[in-house]
This record gives sequence, C-alpha cells and structure tokens, in this order.
Amino acid sequence: MDDKGSVGKISLSSDSVSTLNSEDFVLVSRLGDDHTPSSSTNNGSDDEKPGLKIVGNGSEQQLQKELEDVLMEPGPVLRGPGPGHRGPVNGEFSPFVRVLFFDLTDIPVPSTADESSPESGPGTPFPDEDSVVFSQLTYLGCASVNAPRSEVEALRMMSILRGQCNLPLDVVLSVPGVSEGTVRLLDPVTSTEIANYPIYKILFCVRGHDGTTESDCFAFTESHFNSEIFRIHVFRCQIPEAVSRILYSFATAFRRSAKKAMMSSQQAPPLTPEGDLFTFTVSLEIREDDGKGTFSAVAKDKDKQSFKLRAGMDKKIVIYVQQTSNKELAIERCFGLLLSPGKNVKNSDMHLLDLESMGKSSDGKSYIITGSWHPNTPQFQAVNEETPKDKFMYMTTAVDLVITEVEEPVRFLLENRVRVCSPNDRLYWPFSKRSYTETFYLKLRQMERKERKSPASDTLYEVLSLESEAERERRKTTASPGALTTGPGGSSPPEDEEEEDNDEPLLSGSGDVSKECAEKILETWGDLLSKWHLNLSVRPRQLPALVRSGVPEALRGEVWQLLAGCHNNDHQVEEYRTLITKESPQDSAITRDINRTFPAHDYFKDTGGDGQDSLYKICKAYSVYDEEIGYCQGQSFLAAVLLLHMPEEQAFSVLVKIMFDYGLRDLFKQNFEDLHCKFFQLERLMQEYLPDLYSHFLNVGLEAHMYASQWFLTLFTAKFPLYMVFHIIDLLLCEGISVIFNVALALLKTSKDDLISTDFEGALKFFRVPVPKRYRSEENAKKLMELACGMKISQKKLKKHEKEYHTIKEEQEQQEAPIERYERENRRLQEANMRLEQENDDLAHELVSSKIALRKDLDNAEEKADALNKELLMTKQKLVDSEDEKRRLEEESAQLKEMCRRELDKSESEIKKNGSIIGEYKQICSQLSERLEKQQTSNRGELDKIKARVDGCEKCSVLFNKEGRVRLATGPLGAMGPEESEEKEGLKNQLREMELELAQTKLQLVEAECKIQDLEHHLGLAMNEVQAAKKTWFNRTLSSIKTVTGTQGGKENT
Repeated sequence: MDDKGSVGKISLSSDSVSTLNSEDFVLVSRLGDDHTPSSSTNNGSDDEKPGLKIVGNGSEQQLQKELEDVLMEPGPVLRGPGPGHRGPVNGEFSPFVRVLFFDLTDIPVPSTADESSPESGPGTPFPDEDSVVFSQLTYLGCASVNAPRSEVEALRMMSILRGQCNLPLDVVLSVPGVSEGTVRLLDPVTSTEIANYPIYKILFCVRGHDGTTESDCFAFTESHFNSEIFRIHVFRCQIPEAVSRILYSFATAFRRSAKKAMMSSQQAPPLTPEGDLFTFTVSLEIREDDGKGTFSAVAKDKDKQSFKLRAGMDKKIVIYVQQTSNKELAIERCFGLLLSPGKNVKNSDMHLLDLESMGKSSDGKSYIITGSWHPNTPQFQAVNEETPKDKFMYMTTAVDLVITEVEEPVRFLLENRVRVCSPNDRLYWPFSKRSYTETFYLKLRQMERKERKSPASDTLYEVLSLESEAERERRKTTASPGALTTGPGGSSPPEDEEEEDNDEPLLSGSGDVSKECAEKILETWGDLLSKWHLNLSVRPRQLPALVRSGVPEALRGEVWQLLAGCHNNDHQVEEYRTLITKESPQDSAITRDINRTFPAHDYFKDTGGDGQDSLYKICKAYSVYDEEIGYCQGQSFLAAVLLLHMPEEQAFSVLVKIMFDYGLRDLFKQNFEDLHCKFFQLERLMQEYLPDLYSHFLNVGLEAHMYASQWFLTLFTAKFPLYMVFHIIDLLLCEGISVIFNVALALLKTSKDDLISTDFEGALKFFRVPVPKRYRSEENAKKLMELACGMKISQKKLKKHEKEYHTIKEEQEQQEAPIERYERENRRLQEANMRLEQENDDLAHELVSSKIALRKDLDNAEEKADALNKELLMTKQKLVDSEDEKRRLEEESAQLKEMCRRELDKSESEIKKNGSIIGEYKQICSQLSERLEKQQTSNRGELDKIKARVDGCEKCSVLFNKEGRVRLATGPLGAMGPEESEEKEGLKNQLREMELELAQTKLQLVEAECKIQDLEHHLGLAMNEVQAAKKTWFNRTLSSIKTVTGTQGGKENT
C-alpha cells in the first residue's frame, strides 16, 4: 500500500479499499459496512518499527496529563471548571448551535435536537460548529507512529493499545459536520472538553477487522505539533455497530465545507470579477450485468429522460468528469461515490458504493470513476422494484472529488429519472445507449498566502459556489415566472426548448430509439417473418402495410437484410474481407468524414473507437468495390445507420444493394445529372401539391438543389433524428427511392406556413436548424411519416416529369449556339478522354508492374528449381554410396559372425577341457585330503599306543609327563643304565621320524591347495576369454561402421 504510486484500480479485498496517491484526508473502512467510505492510503512502509508511547495504564488524571502532553499545548487540562480550562481553538462561541447527538443505544436511528448554548462558564465549553456527538465510547490511549497512513501499522497499534490498556477512559466524541471544524473529546459526566483535534490535522481513519477482538475499535492519526511527529488515538465502542456511523461522520467532515454548506441553502451569489468560473461536464452511465460476464450500458429514453433498469441485476455506475473551460485543475482522486433513491435527498441519506477504479481516460481529457452497485442491499430496495409501465422514479448520484488546487472536496450531484422493469426483458443491440450529461459551473476565489492553512500548500482556491445547468435554469425561471409558459397540452423538456431556440443545427446521430414495442405488433411481425423465411423470394402481402407503420427496432437488422435481398450473401462477405485489405485512393477523404459522422451518437463519438473503425472499413471497402463512383461525401451517414443494426459485413452488403439495386449511385454519376432530374421532379410535385409554397420559392429565388441535396444524397440520414431516419430507411428498402419525394413533400407541407413567412436566407436557415429539431419528438416524427405515407405519388407521374426534364434539357441544348454546344460536348469528351487515358495509364502501369513482378517470381522459381535439381542429384549419389556401404557392411557382418562362431566353438571346447582338468584336480585334492586324514588318524593311534606303553613302563613314565613331554633329569646322569639310554635314543629317533613325516604331509597339503588355486585362476581366465569372444564381433562391427561414417563425412566436407 504505497501512496507514491499512480492512481489505479481500487483494491476489492475484504480488508480495505485504498487509493494510491497521497492525500490530506483518508478514510479506511471494511467493505462489509455499507455506510463507510472506502478509501485508504499508506504513506509509509509497513515494516517500519514505531517508537511506542503507550498511555492509559495509570489514573484518569494521569491520562489527561498525557493527552495534554500529546497535544503539546500550554495549560493544564481539567475535568471541571477552572482557570486552566481550554475552550475551543478559535475562542469563538455561537449563541445558538445545533448538535446532532447519537446515543449508541439507539443506533442506527439518530436523534436530532436543537439546543441553545449553555451558560457561559469556565468549565462548560461551547461547540463552535454543527457536530455529531457519540457517547458510550472508551479512549484506550495513543502512540507515536512513523507511517501515519499505514493501515497495517495502525491496526498493530490498535491491537497493542487494546491489550495493554488496564484503565480505559470513558469519553464522548464530538465529530464536526464540516472540514473547518474540530474533533473534541468530552467528559461524559460534566461535558468538559478533554482534548481537541482540528480536522485538517487528521490524516487517517481506520477500524478493526471484522471477526477480531478489535472489531469494536477505531482509530485516527493526526499530525502532532508539526508534520514530523504523528500520533494515533484508539477508541473502543461499547456497541460495535456504531463504528461504521462514526467513520461515516468523519468522512462527511472531510468532504464538506462550512462555506459550501451555507451557500447550498441560499441562492448562488452573482458572479463577481474577483472570482474564477470553471466549467465541468459530468456524465453518468449505468451498466448492467448482461449474463455473459460483462456489463453493458443501459438504455436512456430521451423523450422520457429516464434510464431503463432491470430488477435484481448487478450494476456499475461510471462517472466521466471533464473540465471544459478556464485553467485546468488537477483532479487528485475520488473521495467517494454515493447513491440514493429519490430527489433532493439529504447527505445522511446517501449511501457509499464500492469503488472499483478511478483515473484519467486514455486520451487524458476525462477523469473516470467506476463503482459497483448491488441492488439487493436494503438501501437500494426502492430502485430494485418494478415500476408501473407509465411511471418513473428519481435516483440521485453524487461524486466527491479532491482537487489539488481547491481547499475542500467538490461534490457533483446528478438527479435522474429511472424505470425498473422485469429482469427477463430482452437485451437488444447495445449501440444506441446514451449517458446522462450535466454541466456544472464551479465558482472559485483565489486565496491569499496568509489565508492558506499551510504556506507550502498547493491550495490556491476556495469554493464560492457550485451550480448545475439545471439549477441555473430553475433559478432563471424563478426570477422571471413568465419566461416559460406551458399550454394545456404541456411542453417539451427545457433541454429541447433551449436547443430549439438556439441557432446551432442538430448534430447527426441525435435522438434515442426505444426498443419497446407492443406484444401484438411483435407477434404479428413474428408470424410474418416465419412465413417469409419459408419462401424468401416472395414478399408477404401484408409486409408494406406493416413497414409503413415502422419496423420494430429490435427486428430492423433482420428485416432490412431480407428487404434488400441480402439473406444469402456469403460470397459478398468474403469479398468484403478481401476489399478491406486493399488500399483506397480516397483514404484521406474517408478519414476526414468519419470524425464528422454521427458525433452525437455514443458508438461513433470516440476517435479510434470500434464504431469509427467499422465505419472506416465499410467506406474504404465500397470505394475499392465501386471504382467508378468510389467514395462520395454522405455515404458514411448511410453506412453508420446500417452499422447500428447489423455487423459490418452485412452492413456492407446492404449498402451495396442500396447503391446499385435502389439506384442511389446513379445520383452521383455523369456530373450528378440524375440528381438534377430528381430536383426537377420535386419542384413539379411542389407545383402540384403545394402551389403557394412553390410560388413563394420562385419569388425569393430558392431552388430545390439549395435545400434538398442532402435529402437525396444521404437519404435524410445526415441531419434528422434517428427515429425518423430509421423509419425512412424502412420505407426506402420496401418501396424504393421514390419514398424520398413523399418525405420531402411531407416536410414542406408541415413547414409551409413558416417557410412562406421567410425570405431567401431565412428559408435556408429554417431548413438547416428548426426543421430537423422539430422531429426530435417521436410523436412529431410519427405524424410526419404518416403524412408521407398518405401522399400518393405514382411512378407514372414521376416518369412523366423525368421525360419532361430530358425534353427541356434537349431543347436547351438545341437552343444553344452550335459552337457553344460543340464546345460543351468537346469539354465533356475531353474530360471523358482524360479519364479514360488516366485509367489506361493506371492499367498500363499495373500491367507493367504485374509483368515485372511475374518475371521476378519466375526467376526466383527457376533459381529454386536449379537448386532443388542439384540437391536431388547429390541426394541420389548419396543414396548409391549408402547402398554400396550397406552391402560392404553386410558382408563384413557375415564374416564377423562366422569368425565369432569359430571362436565360440573353440572357447566352448577349451571350457570343456578346462572343466575336465578342474574335475580331475578336485578328485586328486579330495583323494589327498582323505589320505591325509587317514594318515593323521593312524599317527594319532600309534601315538596313543606309545603313550600307553610309556605310561605302563615304570622307567619310561619317569622320563615323560602326561602330555608326552620329556621330563628333566632329577638325579645324576650316571644313575641311568646303558639299556635305558639306548631305548631312550630309539624313542627319540622314532619320534623324530614321525615329526618329519608329519611335516611332509603338511607340505603336500599346502601344495595341493596351491594347485587348486591355480586351477581356479585358470578357470576364471577361460571364462573371461569366452565372454570377450562373444562381444568381440559386435564391437568390431560398431567400430567399422563408425570408421566408415567418419571417412565419408570428411570427404563431403572436403
């Protein structure tokens, strides 16, 4: 939440809604609260660690002293009367004040009372402005903060103060109703002022999150003593529902000015030289959910001046604010978008909408605010219930804007009529929607530097008055009651009257066409279309009668295509898609006319928008399609009318049909020869049907081509309201181009009295301005078309006048001198010759260009063919080489396989031989082991026998111990006899022989084990050789293939 970013979309999270640019006053709320403004800002990092100074843990007197220290104002703060008591900041008291007191036990219904000021005493302060007072509040304390606009830090401080406050202080909070006021903390018992905070010092308001322990708390931050120290003050409501109302009161104080509030109840002061007047146009557009995931603009009935809404549908309010005069003011942000049913509603009855986005438009001319409107909320129930068919109701929309150079926020208020219909009503083609636009006059006065709240502030102006165009008209009417009088039948709306009186012509594309139609008429047309679709080549009999009454707007697109015969035009649709890709020689003229076509219609008014883009493509495609005529001025109006009822491909097809099959393009041919014939026919019809007017035109010198050119060339589409234009196209497609005469005579007949009383210039002006404006009313247009349809003009009569025209033309040519006639004919032939020569040059140039292009393409193709042939030969050669290599590798593979077989057989035989040797070795080893064991057994037996014999002999037993070892002689050696010595020597020899035999046996055993190990080693080597023999042929094959491949690659690189 960084306040240094540019204005962008507003966050729609459940936590808060915040703007992204810096501001002086900020309000943060939960989206679940319908009455709280939804704007917040973070002016610092959320990670900053504030230095806390928590108060409220001591006595009540200590808390008051801490509050005094917070405000850094001299003098003690006392609860009762005393000399040190601080009164209001400005020291002024009103003799009579109005205080709105909100007892929280009665929320949400406030009680209003007019109270006179109490007696002036040192302990009883007087409020100095209209204020809203809230009781049953608890002050939890204050703390220093580094980021005064950080919602995260404010909520953290709120949680800490709520948890650590052991002795809270009950207070009464007084919130002023204007931005010049002061927020005051009062003692609930004695109403003594404890502390005060001017509104302009309060920077940020926030409430606790729903579902947390802080949900009943709110807080605000204020700049303390100077802009470098900031404090946050935390409060708790005994009734949680009151938090929303308190924050709403803060929001009201932020955006309302005392001067503005006073002037709103009085008449706007006259403009003075020292003031500056700034003009703004504010447009309102209502969009509804169309069920396809998008929101479409709703229709606005111009005659009834009302929006058509559908019940139960989610809606969006879009406000466009554009400054149209004086020095440009910088709109900083939208402070709130409010809505309320009814008219002349109070500020307290307005309900805030959830803001979705705000910021400048793509062209930078307008400031756009978008808010979401959920109609099912109780506050909007009145505009969510169906209204009777011929009834309507009022709806008020307000937008509060913060302008950098203006001292206080500016509120633009729009009041509109609305009609609520069933949600099942059919949605029609959306290009005829309109928005409601109101002009506002903002009167400002430049402030002196000493009057500003801060010398470094950007504020330059204060608001003197804000008046809408409607309020100005009502004021003029009130000042001169006789200025506007109404007859018994009523009068047209003031907007229409003003437009009738001025000299500005009616913009093309004006007027709304309602899509409402009686059910019987729709059923009749439905039956007719069902029958018509069965046989499209034959028109139903009742079709002309129905068309004379007008085709229903919702069916015009389909009916026009059927009347023009464009029901099966797939080939022309494809041709159109090709034509729009070609260049047009009249592109500059088309582009110039596009911006002047239907500027009053929403679909075509935006430069570069979808409407102008489609219109440009249709005009460009026709200019390429019809090279003889090309694009002519006026075609764009007819194309625009078609675009309002069908996609551009079908609109192009119908345009081609009208130009060719209905003869409209003939009017542009041969130097407009056929158009002059039409003028002659119209004058003859006037002479027959309107002789008085015809004579008057002759007297003043007014000819048909001076006023009827646009009628014929644009089919009345350039200047007349759309309701009348659409009906004329109905008749044209059904009965032909002769309908233009009927409409022209009807126009002249209804305006005959006015035209007869005018001179030449007055008549031209009357045709240009009042005549089109007269038929903005749907009722007047219907009467005109009925009169036109009732006039019988036979084709025979028109043919007669046409023949007469050509006869007169021939007589004039014959009466001319031969030289003049020949010169004129020569000029015509020269022009034709020049045109043909130009066409010939163009064709020759195109032919030469085509030949050059073809020659170039042919050369490129031949080069590509040569390259492909070379590549083919190289590929064939590679194929032959590859086949030879394949055969060689197959032969080598066969040889390797045979070699591997031989090696395998040899290895198998060696394995068998080694196996037999190993078996023999194992057998020998086993035999040696058995023999050794037997020998050891026999030796042990003999040894046991010797031991037994020694033990049995008395003499020997003395010489040997039990283990068989020789004992040392204990007596003299001479004691032993010779026989004993010999026997002893024999035994020693025998023992020595036995030990020698044992050593030989052990040696044989070791040798046998060595042989076994040697045999096992040989066996392992043999097995390895067998495995290597198996893999050798495969490895050799792979290495051969790699070698051959590498050799071929080297040759190719060479």
